[in-house]
Amino acid sequence: MPQSDYPFLQDFLNHLRFERRYSEHTLVAYQNDLLQFTQFLRSQFEAPAIQTVTGTMIRSWLAEMKTEQISSRSINRKISALKSFFKFLLKNNLVNQNPMASIVSPKMSKRLPFYVAKKDMEQLFAHGSFTDDWKGRTERLVLLLFYSTGMRLSELIQLKQSQIDPSNGQLKVLGKGNKERLLPIAPPLMEQLVAYMKDRPEAAQMVPNIFVTDKALPLQPRTVYTMVNTRLKEVTTIEKKSPHVLRHSFATHLMNNGADINAVKELLGHSSLAATQIYTHNTIEQLKAVFKKAHPKA
Repeated sequence: MPQSDYPFLQDFLNHLRFERRYSEHTLVAYQNDLLQFTQFLRSQFEAPAIQTVTGTMIRSWLAEMKTEQISSRSINRKISALKSFFKFLLKNNLVNQNPMASIVSPKMSKRLPFYVAKKDMEQLFAHGSFTDDWKGRTERLVLLLFYSTGMRLSELIQLKQSQIDPSNGQLKVLGKGNKERLLPIAPPLMEQLVAYMKDRPEAAQMVPNIFVTDKALPLQPRTVYTMVNTRLKEVTTIEKKSPHVLRHSFATHLMNNGADINAVKELLGHSSLAATQIYTHNTIEQLKAVFKKAHPKA
């Protein structure tokens, strides 16, 4: 798409990257969705000025995707991208009205998040085949931190030594929308973090990130994803095996053990309680399973 057609697209993506601090994964998804939309405008409506885009044009795009059997989940993500884009344009006086005001997102069936069973997580850390070299120590600590804090992949990769507070047993993470939150760290895990930082390769002394490779380079998202996926295959057969599944496992195990949902919301860095409530469904499903197994009339 020529920049001359829609010059504000890059400004919006820069806003998400530098001001809202969106993850690289989200940025790529938004960019692809918006490029698809602008390509549709060019092919079907001869590239109208962004100020003249209407709700009818947008609904035409959504209808085309439905005929192509694009999932409701994917369509909803594209709608979210457009909503954010036009909200940005409206806020900066680049359009006079928001064509997304009349757009309704398709309903989706709620999908329970995948999570690793508690016994499987215990087995991973008790009997996992982590080596004693730098790579093995890094892998074990990365998985332990994901599961013990529920932090996001982007938050862990960007975690700096200055964000660790051993005296107060906590660390500070910078989450979505540039929001900071404090996460409590159990003493044994804090000791491992401090020891890891002290033993960093000499070449990594100038690197602020906590987690580095044995070549003193900051960990990359793909490396961490592969690391987690490989390790979880050792203990579970669930369909998805990713860093986000460890975040789901953290939240689900807290809820199953009676944690207050508002506390879980704060720990996860959710902006609303609605995002956290999905973990109550896992709790209910667990209760159903216990009832079905144990009750004589089940």
